[in-house]
Amino acid sequence: MKSIMSCSVFLSLWLVLLRQVTSGAQVLGNQPGVGLAARPSNASPAVMSENNNDQCDLVMNFSAADRCAFVKDTPDCDMGDSFINYLYVAFCLLPPNLTPLTITLCIVWLLFLFVILGLTASKFFCPNLSAISSSLHLTHNVAGVTFLALGNGAPDIFSAMAAFSNPHTAGLAVGALFGAGVFVTTVVAGSVALIKPFAVASRPFLRDVIFYMVAVFWTFLMLYRGTTTLGEILGYLGLYVVYVLTVIISAYIYSRQRYSMNTSIQNVTHVPAESHSSDSSDDDVPCLTGGSTLQEYESEYRPLLPYSESTSQILLSSLNPVDNRQWRRNSWNWRVLKVLKAPLEVLLLLCVPVVDPDKDDKNWRRPLNCLHLITAPLVCMLVFQSGIYGHYMIQGQFPLWLLIFLLGLFLSAIVFCTTTNDCAPKYHPLFALLGFVASAVLISAAASEVVSLLHMLGVVLSVSNTVLGLTLLAWGNSIGDCFSDITIARQGYPRMAISACFGGIIFNMLFGVGLGCLVQMVKTHSDVQFEPEGLLMWILAGSLGLSLVLSFVIVPLCRFHLGRTYGTFLLVFYVTFLLVALLTEFSKIQFVHT
Repeated sequence: MKSIMSCSVFLSLWLVLLRQVTSGAQVLGNQPGVGLAARPSNASPAVMSENNNDQCDLVMNFSAADRCAFVKDTPDCDMGDSFINYLYVAFCLLPPNLTPLTITLCIVWLLFLFVILGLTASKFFCPNLSAISSSLHLTHNVAGVTFLALGNGAPDIFSAMAAFSNPHTAGLAVGALFGAGVFVTTVVAGSVALIKPFAVASRPFLRDVIFYMVAVFWTFLMLYRGTTTLGEILGYLGLYVVYVLTVIISAYIYSRQRYSMNTSIQNVTHVPAESHSSDSSDDDVPCLTGGSTLQEYESEYRPLLPYSESTSQILLSSLNPVDNRQWRRNSWNWRVLKVLKAPLEVLLLLCVPVVDPDKDDKNWRRPLNCLHLITAPLVCMLVFQSGIYGHYMIQGQFPLWLLIFLLGLFLSAIVFCTTTNDCAPKYHPLFALLGFVASAVLISAAASEVVSLLHMLGVVLSVSNTVLGLTLLAWGNSIGDCFSDITIARQGYPRMAISACFGGIIFNMLFGVGLGCLVQMVKTHSDVQFEPEGLLMWILAGSLGLSLVLSFVIVPLCRFHLGRTYGTFLLVFYVTFLLVALLTEFSKIQFVHT
C-alpha cells in the first residue's frame, strides 16, 4: 500500500514538473509523436495533413477563460471512446487554479484503472483462458505461446487497440509497445540477472531475440514508409504464427532427442546436472503451480464428516474475495491492500464467471454461476463501446438491455432447476467462454479509459502522446510483469523469468500493432498511414533495436551466463535511454538539418 501511495505522489510530482518545464514553450502545432490515419486512394497529401491535425492540442494557446468554450465547440475534443470526457472535466468542471489537484486526481484514477486491468486479467481473464486450453487439450508449449501469452499481454494489447482507434492517440500505442519492450528487456531482465545470476537456455533465448528483432525491424519499416496495407498486416500477424510453429517444432525435436538419449543409457538411473545445460529447452523450466502441495495443504482443512452447504451459504462464500488462511499468513500491508481491492473483486465476482480446472469441482458455484448468466451479458452490453447500446431500443420500442435480462433470467432458471450444488454439469466449460468474453470486454473498456485519460494529460501538460506511452502507459502495463518475474527469479527459477521477458513482448507488439491496424482498416475500408513526427520516435525504435542487438551479441560472448555486470549494464542502458528521450521531448536534443 505504501508503494502505491508513493508511486502516486511520484507520478503527480513528475507530471507537475513536466508542466512547469513545458509551460514556457508555446505550442505552435501538433505534438511530436505518431499520427495514424486511414488514407483513401483519392486523398491528396494536403487534405490528409489537414485532417490529421489534432486541433484539441491548441486549447493551451487560449486563455483560461476561453478554454472551456474551445473544448465544447471543437469536435476533436469529444472523447467518444471513453465513458468520461476528461478534457471537459479538466477545462470546464474544475477551475484553472486547481490544475495540480486535477493532475493528482487523474493519477489516482489512472492507478485505479491499472488495478482494474491487472485484477481482471490475473483473476478472471487468465484462469478462463487456462480452462479453455485445458478443454481443448492443448500442450503446455502451445498453450504458453497462445492463450497464456494472450492472458499476460491483454492490458498491453487492448490498450494498443484502443489507442489505434483514434488517429490522435496512435502515438500512445507505439510509444507504449516500444517503451514496454525497452523496459522489459532492460529493467526486468537486468533485475533478474542482478538477483539471481544464471546460465540462460541458449536456443530458446536466441530464438526469442531473433524473432523480436524481426518484429521490431518490420515495425520500423512501416513507420519509415509511413503506410501499410492489408496484406502486410496479415503477414505481420502471420509472423507470430511462424513463431508459434517454431516453438512447437523445436520443443518436439528436443523432447525426441532427450528421449532417445535416455533410452540409449540402460543402467543409469540419474543423469547429473542435465537441467543446468545451456542448451536446455523451455520444457526444463519447472512448473510453479504447486498443485500437489496445494492439495495436501487443503486436505488438512477438509472436514472429517461430510458436510453440505446450503445454496445461500455457497453464494455468500463465493462472493468472499478473502481467504482466511491466506489472510493470517500475509503481512498487514497486504491486508490493507486486499481490503481496498475487495469491493472491486466482489463486483467482478458478481459479473464474471471463473472456471478453475485445477479444482475438483472446477469452481462450480451453482447459485453464482446462474447469476452470471444474467449479469455477464448485461455487463458486456452496457460496457461495450462505452455503453452506446445501453439506450438502444429495438424498433424504437423495446430496450435491448431488457431483452438480454429476460433471456439471461430464462437460461438461469433452466440451469438452476436442472443442476445440483455438488456436481458440475457437462456444459460447465462453456462458462469459461462466457467469463473470457466478459473479462475481455471489461479490460477493453478500462484500456480505453486509460488511453483517453493519458491523452488528456498530454494536452494539459503539452507533452507528446509518445512520451506518455513510453513512460506512464508502458510502466503501468509492465510493472506487474516486473514484480512477478523478479519474484520468480527469487524463488530460484530465473530461466522462467527471462523467458517471460522476451516471449510475452513478441506477442504484445505483433498483435498490438497488427490488430490495431487491422481494426482501423475494417472500420475505414482503406490502408493505414503512419505519420511519425520528430526525432523521438526514431530514438525509441533505435533504442529497442540496439538493446536487442547488444543482448544478441553480449550474451553468447558471455557463454550465455547472465551475471550482475550484465544486469547493471542493462539498467544503465535504460536510464540513458529515458534521459535521452526526455531531453529530446523538451527540445534539448534536436536533429540538425544540413
